[in-house]
Amino acid sequence: MTNLNLILVGRKKRVLCIFSFLLSIISCKHHQFLEREKKIKDDKPNVIIILTDDQGYEDLGCYGSPNIETPHLDKMAKNGIRLTDYYTAQPICSASRAALLTGCYPNRVGVHGAYPPNSKIGLSLSEITIAEMLKAAGYHTGIFGKWHLGDHSMFMPNNQGFDEYFGIPYSNDMWPFHPDQGAGSNYGPLPLYDNNTIIDTLTNQSLLTTQITERSIDFIKKNKKDPFFLYIAHPQPHVPLYVSDKFKGKSKRGLYGDVIMEIDWSVGQILKTLKENNLEENTIVIFTSDNGPWLSYGDHAGSAYPFREGKGTSLEGGHREPCIIYYPKKIKLGRTINIPIMNIDILPTIAEITKSSLPKSIIDGKSVWNIWTGESTVSPQEAYYFYYHTNELHGVRYKNWKMYFPHRYRTLNSRLGGENGYPVNYEYKIMDDIELYNLSIDISETTNVAVENPEVVEVIKSLADDMRIKLGDALTNVKGKENRPIGKI
Repeated sequence: MTNLNLILVGRKKRVLCIFSFLLSIISCKHHQFLEREKKIKDDKPNVIIILTDDQGYEDLGCYGSPNIETPHLDKMAKNGIRLTDYYTAQPICSASRAALLTGCYPNRVGVHGAYPPNSKIGLSLSEITIAEMLKAAGYHTGIFGKWHLGDHSMFMPNNQGFDEYFGIPYSNDMWPFHPDQGAGSNYGPLPLYDNNTIIDTLTNQSLLTTQITERSIDFIKKNKKDPFFLYIAHPQPHVPLYVSDKFKGKSKRGLYGDVIMEIDWSVGQILKTLKENNLEENTIVIFTSDNGPWLSYGDHAGSAYPFREGKGTSLEGGHREPCIIYYPKKIKLGRTINIPIMNIDILPTIAEITKSSLPKSIIDGKSVWNIWTGESTVSPQEAYYFYYHTNELHGVRYKNWKMYFPHRYRTLNSRLGGENGYPVNYEYKIMDDIELYNLSIDISETTNVAVENPEVVEVIKSLADDMRIKLGDALTNVKGKENRPIGKI
């Protein structure tokens, strides 16, 4: 081999070495980039909240239903955690949803009751929703289902942090076909929205659960490469009950059971989509309801058993709801948690999980992440407060005690509810004196033990007085110092 050839071979070797070295650097940098991207993705788990409407505590197999089959939710509970003492902040639609989305007691943000169509008020745009909090952290956000926090264009979901919206603006009974139509409620057509556009007015709701499910699945697939927040707010099982043909007549519990079975199917479809797209491990899924069952509708209502009363009361049946949480990557499976938790705690818990910034304004919820993971058995909340109507403080949950202040509440008074979608009228009772119940031994609130436990009564009275200073109480004519105004047009 000539000297020239030797020189050329040497140069080729050096070039190959340099090229190989550069490739190794590029490969290493690419690997580091992928690891950083993976870490960023892992730091931002997807979040799905599935909320039903007027569902009773007992209406799932894993919560004791004797005649409704819910295999997907039962499996979700088996592989996640099941909360037994989960509360909604108020036993009615708009107020409950405001609490969930803002982390505040509804009266703090000025939300009371359930808004009718064409309402001139809605959740203030100055309040920060979970969607806005997560959107600021780089999440894609979508809501599919029922909104009910103001139907004026100013207050609709696309102005409250949601990139996408498909659904109805208020409860599904606020339409011309309600049985009580003409008795003080002359409702117009029920609109179906796609973002800010009305695409239909509903005369039949049989396909709505399926449509909401399909749109939710499309949202997951479309956003699978980036973190997302999906809020699925089913209008069912709020009356009027509607179910698709695929579940009609399938339940031993009649039409109501059929509806719950279809919701269970929907949950199964969501979980299946997560698994098929390799999103299951790093997605937290929360299933719950907005308040207890509307008992006056009888066979078209759910069951709050073993709790007292239902929707529209501050008693346990109005507030205590099923709640299942599934997050394979971080939550140990098959656990039951008996520590009190309220829907106001969801926002700060999600903030901690996703490393998002909390709203700058005061919120009432506190993170319960260490309870969900099993690292703690101590609630971060000293007590939970149960307001209803327009800023009336009805009750307080303190440890295993639930105490009520004198107030008026509705009841069927042991009568059966209505049949075939028609309600019976409630009676009204006055709770004249303070009532105290030890929920650890009297979950159905049958025996008032206030007289026997004066020290507990005094502790709860003191806690209530402190809360009245903050948020007021119409029953005692106390005006709060921290209430914020509702949005108005």
